[in-house]
Amino acid sequence: SSNLGSIYQSIPWEKLVDTLGLKDSKKGPQSIFSPRGKVALMFLKHYAACSDRKLIEQLNGNLDYQFFCDLYLPIGYRIKNYKIVSAIRCELAESLEVSKMQTALIEYWLPYLKNLDSITSDATCYESAIRYPTDVKLLWESVSWSYEEMKKLSRRTGVRLLRTKYKKWVRRYISYSKMKSKRRKKRKALKRALLHLLNKINVQLNYLEKLMPSSFFTIHYHRKRSTIQLIYKQQKEKFIKGLKKIKDRIVSIDKPYVRPIIRGKEKKLIEFGAKVNKLQIDGISFIEHLSFNAFNEGIRLIQTIFLAQQLTKKKVKIVGADAIYANNKNRKFVTKHGIKTDFKPKGRRSKHRKHQDQLAQMITKERASRLEGSFGTDKEHFLLKKNLARTRKTEILMIFFGIHTSNALNIGRRIAKKAKIAA
Repeated sequence: SSNLGSIYQSIPWEKLVDTLGLKDSKKGPQSIFSPRGKVALMFLKHYAACSDRKLIEQLNGNLDYQFFCDLYLPIGYRIKNYKIVSAIRCELAESLEVSKMQTALIEYWLPYLKNLDSITSDATCYESAIRYPTDVKLLWESVSWSYEEMKKLSRRTGVRLLRTKYKKWVRRYISYSKMKSKRRKKRKALKRALLHLLNKINVQLNYLEKLMPSSFFTIHYHRKRSTIQLIYKQQKEKFIKGLKKIKDRIVSIDKPYVRPIIRGKEKKLIEFGAKVNKLQIDGISFIEHLSFNAFNEGIRLIQTIFLAQQLTKKKVKIVGADAIYANNKNRKFVTKHGIKTDFKPKGRRSKHRKHQDQLAQMITKERASRLEGSFGTDKEHFLLKKNLARTRKTEILMIFFGIHTSNALNIGRRIAKKAKIAA
């Protein structure tokens, strides 16, 4: 009867486990969590909306949480390694296929969905947890990481450390960062100096790398080095040519896949994270397209309609979408297939305009209240306000489970309501 119980009843556990390809390992030590328990732990993470450490603390002392995760801890035994949550997240992220998982979920949820022929669509950005990037911050982080690696390699190879006056640049960057008004003249001078310093360290690192065996360097090291070299190239080109925009601009050393997405909102002109085009059927949301690069959601309406028909096996008759979707190609498509929309009509006023306006108003109300309301619900209550995952795949996993934990709660309440009426 609890919210957690509602989620538990609304999830097809066996189908999700099979779709992810999870099995009990016969070799090595047995895992604390069963395959079903691993999937449940991801749903629980977003339901509890807390850190990994806090989640394990609550799991140790809450019998409901243990039952939900198919876990039976002996009296006095406690899980101490909170990093197990991160390990399971990485394991599931490798095998996650969003389309297959959504198909498995909707097959189980279809009896509890109404109005399958009407859908709504809109896009939002689920932001990554990174600091607001500026050119100076990005260059300084690149210099700082490269200098530490240069120190380690110089010590290992016995080569004298390159003279860079690094402590002087630390003081200079700190004094700049404390300035309330960072004037263009100061910013330009510091950028020029950091570019020169970064190039100097990069050249020395290239020399030191040749003196060490290739097996000494990790994949993580090579990725960061290539990212920093690309940052140097982009920032140098921007500085010399005075460019305002850079194509595929890197905004984070640790998350080079994240791109700036211009949203045009009053409070936030630019957001940094994954942009998601969402499809909603009877208040239940599905991911139609997810990308860390900016894209125009207006050109994805036809794909959204096809996805809805594929999931529900019903012909779409009503579509709710905002003005960006109302391009000529989409208008021709919906007219050809007899689909009603809330698009603002073109041309002369029809004799049925009054009824068209009434229908459009109802569709717009449904989209504005339920679909756009779900964006805020996901972000405020299901851990998607700032995505704390550290890799591209785990960020996608967090978004998927955040959205579908919200869905599962809604479906669970419908199951409970239906059972109550039947009783």
